[in-house]
Amino acid sequence: MSFLRWVTEKLSVESLRDLDLFGEQAQGLSHRNAHEDRQESLTSPPRRGTMGSFLPDSGSYELLTVIGRGLDDLMTVNLARYRPTGEHVAIRRIDMESCTNDMVTYLQSELHVSKLFHHTSILPYKSVFIAENELWVITPFMAYGSARDLICSHFADGMTELTIAYLLLGILRALEYIHHMGYVHRSVKASHVLISADGQVCMSGLRSIFSLIRHGQRARVVHDFPQYSVKVLPWLSPEVLQQNLEGYDFRSDIYSLGITACELANGHVPFKDMPATQMLLEKLNGTVPCLLDTTTIPPEELSMTPSRSGADSGICEGPGAGSVRHSNGEPTSSSGHPYNRTFSPHFHAFVELCLQRDPEKRPSATTLTGHPFFKQIKRRPSEALPELLRPVTPITNFEGTQPQDPHAGLASLESGLSHLEVDDWDF
Repeated sequence: MSFLRWVTEKLSVESLRDLDLFGEQAQGLSHRNAHEDRQESLTSPPRRGTMGSFLPDSGSYELLTVIGRGLDDLMTVNLARYRPTGEHVAIRRIDMESCTNDMVTYLQSELHVSKLFHHTSILPYKSVFIAENELWVITPFMAYGSARDLICSHFADGMTELTIAYLLLGILRALEYIHHMGYVHRSVKASHVLISADGQVCMSGLRSIFSLIRHGQRARVVHDFPQYSVKVLPWLSPEVLQQNLEGYDFRSDIYSLGITACELANGHVPFKDMPATQMLLEKLNGTVPCLLDTTTIPPEELSMTPSRSGADSGICEGPGAGSVRHSNGEPTSSSGHPYNRTFSPHFHAFVELCLQRDPEKRPSATTLTGHPFFKQIKRRPSEALPELLRPVTPITNFEGTQPQDPHAGLASLESGLSHLEVDDWDF
């Protein structure tokens, strides 16, 4: 029996929440539910709008426009309107008939995890169902897009330190929950950090997630290498890339967090233009990326004309391009060196902790949430992020998509969505 037919039959007789798509791994976790429910500090209560709250019926969704593609062009991402409430959502439509067995297994793992996880810092799946030959995955539409989108469109030389603090704290809260549940994310990067119109920071990218639970017991390390991982190589830790008998654990995500911090601060990911072999050697030899500012770039380079030529590796070897920035990356003028700025010692120390070559020396996500770097956060993200992200505004104007003006409205909407790298959100 094909996976498509099997899932369709399952969906017809069982509720989505009770659906057993996933075999032994789910059984290994079932006995832990009662214990996990008591862990109030980490296991936050289910949110309004978690999976199962939206109707599993394609007729309940009005597809507005295509905003991305992915999974070797087997996935189409649509902006859509949920007819019963008028809420706008993103819909991943995956052609199941054309998926290979490996892709099906990959998707099964993702859907299994999406059923288990209920946390405010993890992107919720509102509904999952089969429509004809397609798997439909309904998620909220994140109106600011991903942090990577924002870098590409407005913050080419990196974001301000306070903005980064809010984003990293959101990531850490998601990782704290994921690690507590016995999983390693394995794909922490800026394109998997999504921001809603009201400033909520959510982690996505669950497709590469991997469980530490084996036969009902939590393994010390795992040895699995992420599938389809070419795009995430610069973010992966040395121990994941090394693929030796020592394996890796949740601390590999902390290394990826440090790389993401550099990506948000510098405007590009470290090692991004290096061949894979050279990148591996650099990481294994202890080359540590850093924040590019006046404390890590020699004064003679800061006085040179800005050029992107030296910034490819992202390991403090050269400049970028953009506006002058001083304390904590605040822009002050439109000329001069883009990295003529000074990040706080706490920010530098935070990144250094995350990027320790020895995994045992990296703090846990729980420990890092108490780092002095986050003491600068004084307001709720919903109050601070919309202000910090200016001049960017969230895509919330959907008036033109109403039936009375469909063509002009959709053209305007598509223009507004054009900067989003939605195929890399990996919802």
